[in-house]
Amino acid sequence: MSGPLIPYIELPEIPLAFLEHIPLVGQLIDPAKPPSIKPFGTLVALGVYIGAIVATRHARERRLDEKKMSEFIFWVVAAGFIGGHVLDAVFYHPQRVARDPLYLFALWDGLSSFGGFTGALIGAASWRFYRRERILPYCEAVNSAFPLAWVFGRAGCASVHDHPGRLSDAWFAVKYPLGTGFVGRFDLGLYECLLAIPLAIAFAVLWRRNPHRPLGFYTGVMCTAYAPVRFGLDFLREREGTVLGGDPRYGGLTPAQWACFGLFALGLYFLRMAARGEPSSAGAGPLGGAPRVADDDPSDEDDEDDEAEEPRTSRARAER
Repeated sequence: MSGPLIPYIELPEIPLAFLEHIPLVGQLIDPAKPPSIKPFGTLVALGVYIGAIVATRHARERRLDEKKMSEFIFWVVAAGFIGGHVLDAVFYHPQRVARDPLYLFALWDGLSSFGGFTGALIGAASWRFYRRERILPYCEAVNSAFPLAWVFGRAGCASVHDHPGRLSDAWFAVKYPLGTGFVGRFDLGLYECLLAIPLAIAFAVLWRRNPHRPLGFYTGVMCTAYAPVRFGLDFLREREGTVLGGDPRYGGLTPAQWACFGLFALGLYFLRMAARGEPSSAGAGPLGGAPRVADDDPSDEDDEDDEAEEPRTSRARAER
């Protein structure tokens, strides 16, 4: 057996020590610990930005309201980050929440992908209630760009190695440093990043070939593609109580694995919807149906009167 071949790569933080020389701002900075640009936050922010740009472009191609699209993205992303931390705290760190309930509000400390998905759904539903708009056309635009954003997000996880797996001598294990040597360990953030790349490429090609695929297509493919991959990868995760922390198990499965069942079922529902061939433009507009366009041109009424008069005129001529 060749043993682990993937090196343990750490991206350095970029210190912003120059800020201490700026008037007023410098008074707020500790010279011993100046702020810095962190690789995880930078890559996640880049993923959100690029995903939003692509989703907005896709919305434009489907003739969706760009202002509403931007507003929808804000609601989804904001609720996603909140849900990502809160559900991560509740299901992965319940003991810490019991000791310190304020940890629920430490949004910068720990995120869960399925918590983020749940938060995003809540954000989308809240936007729907607030705007009284059908959300599936906007969801499709977002989900068509999501795999690309996910590549950057998981690259951020891989850069800080915050999803360590079990010890392994497999060639695709990562050489985690240990003393003066290393130990082979699975790196789940890295694997998800690499596996998301083919899906991002496939979505880009599919959209380029036909930007007007039926509603539910991208949402369905994304859910059914991610759920089984994540379910399988979580068997490689470290168990709770180990040196690196690990994930708790409920009935032998991680919280994410349980959530995979619901995500896969949701994907099948949307694929079935897409199979019915509902046009991508269907459903856009206010709830209760598309608004009726008023026509104030009085000539139309005259036309209707003319059409009503025509049969009577014809009958009169026949009688004559």
